[in-house]
Amino acid sequence: MPIIVNVDVMMAKRKMSLNELSEKVDLTLSNLSILKTGKAKAIRFSTLEAICKALDCQPGDILEYIKEKK
Repeated sequence: MPIIVNVDVMMAKRKMSLNELSEKVDLTLSNLSILKTGKAKAIRFSTLEAICKALDCQPGDILEYIKEKK
């Protein structure tokens, strides 16, 4: 999938654990892990907003589009 999720990069920059982020955004560890590993098929804007607020970042810091090579 050409959309890359960089939640782990932002967590590392903010020195925040998965448990801490999970508590701040009120998301289960399993759902946050699915998002972090790029296995999620979708994300709600409200969830993206909560993650951006907790990590003090912009949506573009978390989501990245990589053009697929043919």
